[in-house]
Amino acid sequence: MQTTVTPTHCPYCALQCGMNLTPTPDGGVEVTERADFPVNRGALCGKGRTAPALLSSRVRLTSPLVRRAGTLEPASWDEALDRIAEGLSRTRTEHGPDACGVFGGGGLTNEKAYALGKFARVVLRTSQIDYNGRFCMSSAAAAGIKAFGLDRGLPFPLEDIPKTGCVILVGSNLAETMPPALRYLTELRENGGTLIVIDPRRTRTAEQADLHLAPRPGTDLALALGMLHLIVAEGRTDEAYLQERTSGWEEARAAAMAHWPEYVERITGVSVPELRAAVRLFCAPEAAMVLTARGPEQQSKGTDTVGAWINLCLATGRSGRPLSGYGCLTGQGNGQGGREHGQKADQLPGYRKLTDPAARRHVAEVWGVDPDSLPGPGRSAYELLDAMGTDIRSLLLMGSNPVVSAPRAAHIEQRLKSLDFLAVADVVLSETAALADVVLPVTQWAEETGTTTSLEGRVLLRRRAITPPDNVRSDLDVLHELAARLGVEKGFPKDPEEVFEELRRASAGGPADYSGITYRRLAEESGVFWPCPGGEAVGAAGEPAAHGPVDPAADEPAHPAAGLAGGEESRAGVHPGTPRLFLDRFATEDGRARFVSVSHRPAAEEPDEEYPVLLTTGRVVAQYQSGAQTRRVDELNAAAPGPFVEMHPRLAARVGAGEGDPVAVVSRRGRAVAPARITRAIRPDTVFMPFHWPGEGRANNLTNPALDPTSRMPEFKTCAVRVESLAPGAPAPESPA
Repeated sequence: MQTTVTPTHCPYCALQCGMNLTPTPDGGVEVTERADFPVNRGALCGKGRTAPALLSSRVRLTSPLVRRAGTLEPASWDEALDRIAEGLSRTRTEHGPDACGVFGGGGLTNEKAYALGKFARVVLRTSQIDYNGRFCMSSAAAAGIKAFGLDRGLPFPLEDIPKTGCVILVGSNLAETMPPALRYLTELRENGGTLIVIDPRRTRTAEQADLHLAPRPGTDLALALGMLHLIVAEGRTDEAYLQERTSGWEEARAAAMAHWPEYVERITGVSVPELRAAVRLFCAPEAAMVLTARGPEQQSKGTDTVGAWINLCLATGRSGRPLSGYGCLTGQGNGQGGREHGQKADQLPGYRKLTDPAARRHVAEVWGVDPDSLPGPGRSAYELLDAMGTDIRSLLLMGSNPVVSAPRAAHIEQRLKSLDFLAVADVVLSETAALADVVLPVTQWAEETGTTTSLEGRVLLRRRAITPPDNVRSDLDVLHELAARLGVEKGFPKDPEEVFEELRRASAGGPADYSGITYRRLAEESGVFWPCPGGEAVGAAGEPAAHGPVDPAADEPAHPAAGLAGGEESRAGVHPGTPRLFLDRFATEDGRARFVSVSHRPAAEEPDEEYPVLLTTGRVVAQYQSGAQTRRVDELNAAAPGPFVEMHPRLAARVGAGEGDPVAVVSRRGRAVAPARITRAIRPDTVFMPFHWPGEGRANNLTNPALDPTSRMPEFKTCAVRVESLAPGAPAPESPA
């Protein structure tokens, strides 16, 4: 038996914590500490520590399944792959290529995400591809591109956080969503810095804060505008920075000045003294940061909301300076890399725009196809799912579980059932896979090699530690076999390093340039931060690629990474990567950051007499995303066995619910039932539900698919509901007048 210790990374969140794997006699692996990896320094949460449990044949898929007479039954790989090829081919013939949909996941490696996007556009010739990362970071990505010309979750490494003077953490519960990262906030305070947490709940993270602001869900935009108003009124702006490094300030300033503190207090419920205290703490030190997560982002105005928080950083001269600026805490394991290399509806590899003729030419040359053959942008994630059974007739889905994770989930479940054909590749029989015509068992993190990109923009190498079961194949193998059956014999290698080498060429010269990154470098270093161009940004045929913002002083277009590294120096002709962005210039054409002029507007759905309470959703520490994996781990299920409805004692008394009593939460879209959890840690006008479970406690039965006009992010974080106690003797629900 192989006893080599394999250094690798956790399969769960975007921290991508380092861990060591050692094979065990029963064919599994044991997780041990990997103290040399700088992000987690050996620490792991319960999910990472128990991740090997999913390698057991007791909980995973070990054979292809095909539906016969309404029942999924084991089948050979040839039969399963033939069925998928036939289903997709039939749809293309009868309804056209855009009737074929492809849906990816933020947990896929860079190689898989790249190959999936290429498969959709080269083999199926469909524009209809998106992925579940649209539900996670898309608003922050859109806001970052508007402001800075570039989206990378954190423009600085996590190690900078304890060294800054103040952190405003907006809508994140790090203590539960990525526990090893909490140490950075603890060290911040130990170093004399201050922490402001903004969350409608007093979470475990909020308990660590020097100041906790609990705004009404959906009002984060007004809160940011009120703080900017006070920054201006109190003379705390950095005028030299505004002149030298930004544009659009006058318009943004005028919009903020319309948001008087008293007006903001009425909207948010955050008092004027609390607003003033937050401004004082944020502006006092020389360096400060704003970090956002899903709270402000998963809103129908999420892009504007994040833009308003970026405005705070720009007005005070924070962004593009050491130990300062705005960052997004990306959620999924490869949420960052997954949105860079082509599985988004509007994107080509290297974070290139699908509508850019130069980008199309470059990528088409790498792929060996005519640029005109590449389809244009398609539907966003929710819109694609909503079109199933009408415009979308067949779907190939990899690494996602929208039956649990999508907004208005009961509706999406019905749309999935209405498809002519559904094929799912996954490691477990998720609720979505259970609806499929064909299910393919694919390899997991410990059984395959590939790269991911963490929330820092750090590209990492996951290494294969053990051999997968005999009847399990990789996603790359699946795409290779399907492409061949659909008439494309070449261009879809099974070897992940070969795919990565092509990805390097496709990304060269793009905003997310990986061309200077190799597997060898990743194996020797603790990851490499993009952008990392090669000696030259090499195009498909070896010529220098010419994409990116134009430098008027140069003879040729500048590389997008030019000037962004802020003093990072190459060594021996090798680009070192870019841990810190924007220290010299921003990635806009003129090098200046751009303010956005935004104003408060209400959520898409506000409470009324029939639905008088606000619902917000989120995660708990022992479960992850849709729970498809973590719900199969006994230790995690013991810690978090099922859904609950968190509510304030005043609301509980009003509806007649006691601790543990079953309550129904009802919205205009559906109903969910779960036990009451009564606590003063939440606002009296708000209830909270975690979204990890299917069945009657499925929180996403309730959520609102109202979309942000820019990012197409659904409004998961706020909707109007009513709460009904189902306990014996509880008062009947009140009828609206």
